[in-house]
Amino acid sequence: MITLYHCVSARSFRPLWLLEELGLPFQLKMLPFPPRGLARQFLQENPLGTVPLLIDSDTRMSESAAICEYLAARHSPGVLDVGLDEPAYGAYLNWLHMSDATLTFPQTLVLRYTHFEPAERKQPQVADDYSRWFLARLRAVDAVLQGNEFLCAGRFTAADVAVGYALMLAGHLNLDAQFPPAVAAYWQRLQLRPAFQRAMAIQHQAALDQGVPTTPAPDIRPN
Repeated sequence: MITLYHCVSARSFRPLWLLEELGLPFQLKMLPFPPRGLARQFLQENPLGTVPLLIDSDTRMSESAAICEYLAARHSPGVLDVGLDEPAYGAYLNWLHMSDATLTFPQTLVLRYTHFEPAERKQPQVADDYSRWFLARLRAVDAVLQGNEFLCAGRFTAADVAVGYALMLAGHLNLDAQFPPAVAAYWQRLQLRPAFQRAMAIQHQAALDQGVPTTPAPDIRPN
């Protein structure tokens, strides 16, 4: 069985949501945030101390967008995955990588320098600059959604899960009020998906059952 190590609303929500979309059985192991500081035993599983960590037999993966690509390719080819022979294959890969490298990364700096650093190290200018960077990069999402329900291939794919998490994180930072109308409508559609709603409920109940905080703790990876 697949095992997923997860913190509430961290980047590991991407594979959790996709596992629900796929209907796959899995074991969810909840960790307090940040696990590298509050769950030191986890370093034996992942020396980085970060989530997600997905274990599938001999496969071990720690990058959320890559996990989405892996799960979709193995368990939903041509549906939640986009195949090599499809015209949208390049766009699909681009959105998967953009979801973390371009859309999630700047938000981690906002989190770090507004919430997680001690008072003397907080950097309001850094947080403001990277908030604007995220919103500027969101123009690419908005441009595609002007004429499409989903990001690529004319259907919902793992790329929508990956980018959807970046929009979820923006909501935790109160940046969602600045979404363009097409992006805001897209995000509302994603939140109505039954698998998204199940993933939200599952992480909450699992946190309660396993004795970890139930409040969102988005994953940041400082240098």
